[in-house]
Amino acid sequence: MSLPSRITLWEAGARDGLQNEPGVVPTDVKLELLDRLADCGLTHIEATSFVSPKWVPQMGDAADVMTRLKRAPGVTYQVLTPNEKGYEAARQYGAPAIAVFAAASESFSKRNLNCTIAESLERFRPVVERGKADGKRVRGFVSVALGCPFEGEQEPKQVALLCKQMADLGCDDIGIGDTIGVGTPGKVKTLLEEVAKLMPLNSVGMHFHDTYGQALANTLASLEMGVTAHDASVAGLGGCPYAPGATGNLATEDLVYMLDGMGIESGVDIKKLVRTAWWISEKLGREPVSRVAKALKSKVM
Repeated sequence: MSLPSRITLWEAGARDGLQNEPGVVPTDVKLELLDRLADCGLTHIEATSFVSPKWVPQMGDAADVMTRLKRAPGVTYQVLTPNEKGYEAARQYGAPAIAVFAAASESFSKRNLNCTIAESLERFRPVVERGKADGKRVRGFVSVALGCPFEGEQEPKQVALLCKQMADLGCDDIGIGDTIGVGTPGKVKTLLEEVAKLMPLNSVGMHFHDTYGQALANTLASLEMGVTAHDASVAGLGGCPYAPGATGNLATEDLVYMLDGMGIESGVDIKKLVRTAWWISEKLGREPVSRVAKALKSKVM
């Protein structure tokens, strides 16, 4: 078995994590969280999203976040931009990286984006083109890739085709999301085998939710397939406001602990990360869901 010696870890807590909170998290807390995450050694961080505050009120302070953000050297701060209006804001506030997102199922696309999959791709086309022309890194997300709350299991060949279509739009890499956390290692490998027929796996990343406790196992399966970009969320924050039953993301500290034990470099300081997990969890009024955060608390706090 050949495993990568190093991965790129995309931290999703400040965006994907906080967008599912029942209340709006204060901007100052978000800014301190972003500072702490960068201090942990994370070099790829989702900062916020420029979406309608009517639909995602938790991200209504995106302009303020990007204006006041202390940008750490060497850190890529990414923002979600679902349309040209979102891109205009990202450009205005100097985001170096943007992301667009499509859904693997028509039902989820209509509920989340209010359009078909084909229509979403056409909507993203000018956003991606403008981002590339402006020298920004562009990431494409494919959600509900291993299962949809409305349609069930997805056909791997169709998901792979959608990944290829987004790459053809000009996305630098594709984040494949198990939005409701129903995937298992075998299904992950089957999907990646189909993706590999259409595009190199070094241009995809994996985004697992831990609804069924499979996120770490699924990450290991994708590592074995050669995937070197992985998303995670500090303290296991997250969910999806448009996916009933979706729980939090894979906890960053759980992933880093596993990688450390396997000799795979992530560049992240596990002790600082655990402290950050407890800090943000206390701000939100609960404990982290991460087992590593709980196990290491007495040793690092």
